[in-house]
Amino acid sequence: MVFDDLITRINMLFVEMENQPEDATQLLEQIRLELNTMKATGQPLPEDLVRLEERLEMEFAAQAKKGGS
Repeated sequence: MVFDDLITRINMLFVEMENQPEDATQLLEQIRLELNTMKATGQPLPEDLVRLEERLEMEFAAQAKKGGS
């Protein structure tokens, strides 16, 4: 049940991101919030969500390097 709610929230964020791509930072923050909540309650972390967080962080870091050069 908890995972169903999480998947629903993440899907809603993806729909919003498709409509407003500049909100990718907000998606990353929401993923972090969800993962931190799960950690705090002792729930196992979905591996695909952890990988998505890592991927977004790498993409933001790469964009920051391009913008800072």
